[in-house]
Amino acid sequence: MPEAAGFDGVSDRSTLQDFSVSNSEKFWAAAARHRLSWIRTFDAVRDCDLSRGKIKWFEGGKLNVSVNCLDRHVHTCPDKVALIWERDEPGSEVKVTYRELLDMTCRLGNLLRRRGVKRGDCVTIYMPPCPMAVASMLACARIGAAHNVVFAGFSAEALSERIRDAQSSTVITVNQGVRGGKLVELKKTVDEAVQSCPTVQQVFVATRTENPVLMAARDVALDEEMLKEDVVCEPEAMDSEDVLFLLYTSGSTGKPKGLVHTQAGYLLYAALTHRYVFSYQDGDVFGCVADIGWITGHSYTVYGPLANGGTTVLFESTPIYPDPGRYWEMVQRLKINQFYGAPTAIRLLLKYGDQWVRKYDRSTLKTLGSVGEPINTEAWEWYHTVVGDGRCPVVDTWWQTETGGICISPKPSDPDAEIIPGMAMRPFFGIKPVLMDTEGNVQSSSDTSGALCIAQPWPGMARTIHNNHQRFIETYCQPHPGYFFTGDGAYCSKEGYYQITGRLDDVINVSGHRIGTAEIEDVVNQCPVVAESAVIGYAHDIKGEGRREIGCLPFTLDDPTAVQEIIQGNSELCNKHNSQI
Repeated sequence: MPEAAGFDGVSDRSTLQDFSVSNSEKFWAAAARHRLSWIRTFDAVRDCDLSRGKIKWFEGGKLNVSVNCLDRHVHTCPDKVALIWERDEPGSEVKVTYRELLDMTCRLGNLLRRRGVKRGDCVTIYMPPCPMAVASMLACARIGAAHNVVFAGFSAEALSERIRDAQSSTVITVNQGVRGGKLVELKKTVDEAVQSCPTVQQVFVATRTENPVLMAARDVALDEEMLKEDVVCEPEAMDSEDVLFLLYTSGSTGKPKGLVHTQAGYLLYAALTHRYVFSYQDGDVFGCVADIGWITGHSYTVYGPLANGGTTVLFESTPIYPDPGRYWEMVQRLKINQFYGAPTAIRLLLKYGDQWVRKYDRSTLKTLGSVGEPINTEAWEWYHTVVGDGRCPVVDTWWQTETGGICISPKPSDPDAEIIPGMAMRPFFGIKPVLMDTEGNVQSSSDTSGALCIAQPWPGMARTIHNNHQRFIETYCQPHPGYFFTGDGAYCSKEGYYQITGRLDDVINVSGHRIGTAEIEDVVNQCPVVAESAVIGYAHDIKGEGRREIGCLPFTLDDPTAVQEIIQGNSELCNKHNSQI
């Protein structure tokens, strides 16, 4: 880190890590001044009290996130590729330069302003990974509106719940999505969702396919209207702690939590972790295959790479379309340097055999990343040995929607430091993990397990739950007062390396996506003949965890056909309410 040159006694990663924890304010102040472009510099570095859920960073500072992600790079390298849109069909990629992305963002920002979207509003985005989705996020940031990106695989019911909670009057979507060779009727899903959303006044519809869709009075043809707008859009000067986005994640009490991330702290943390966890260098092509509807897509497809002036891949397809070599053919064609994916996909591709990997040139790869859940040893070894030819470090990253960015990872590390399969290992700069025993005491010794907490605040962490700060306090601050409670268990080796052991609450992790058991139980209980239900997780060799519903009936059924009908009905209910369940 260039800014570390001003820190006394810092000579390597280990001493910088120690300094970043013991001199947290000095470390983060230097990073913020060096990494971000400010309209007005901050007066105070932090004002935090974890016991009360009070988290404030860089107060008094003003900046604009879109300027940090676009304008400052356009000034130096306007024709550099910002986005590579890897569309569903291999070989049909679209490249978007920083200048082009800025023009899109400004036109859309001006359109939103003209249509009444103002600073402090929240715009819901229901789109697949595509340049227009990124421009939508950045346009919101430019005019001071928050965005609420909803994964474009969620059902109308799940979407409507998130729109209502965010109180959005504006939704942005596309006519149809394309994934795995199939059309996805996104506009129809939005139409169904907004029927129960009285706050929605307008729906902007971008064009992904040539197929026409029904347009109601509230619908706006996005592409056509953007052409009427100017390519210059004055950015809002946002306070450091203004809301940048909401992102909903599953909770153990049923209702998804709308986690709030703010401007300066989130962007700084996303940029810093992107740069140093993956050893990202200028000119690299960064390939994060996560959907933008998840925090991984926010931090490591959009904000982290763009804040660093990087080239980032937007992956629209699936790991096995048109065949199980898709990822590696893409690596060869786009010359990807860092690849970041989920253990679920790695385990799936492992079962198809090495030939689908070795068929393609992966010599450009420098770092392999894993995200969403702990990666098992067999998958880690295959990823490292076959995909990375034994020469690419595998960074098994641990973090959450709540943390905003990677908190524990094998990298950064000192040169030639060991990497142990299946372990996240080292805390990132400024992160101080601790393990709590069942009595709520900090485990002072190594070679022990406990509840994973973080002992001091960091800039990238979520600030609250939208419209429910008390729930934020009860979930993250009250279990161990003065510490941030992650809800995960962990083991710390005698060397001080961390390994994540799993969830401690009623949340199951399916394919790297956290799903609240109570949310599924609420759906199953809607079946007329189910009196009560329980959802349990079980080990799944591909997805990590699966889920089963157990329903208690108020009577005995001897007819196997009737039992099968109930099972089928519950499956349909779950799919109706949330397509990932």
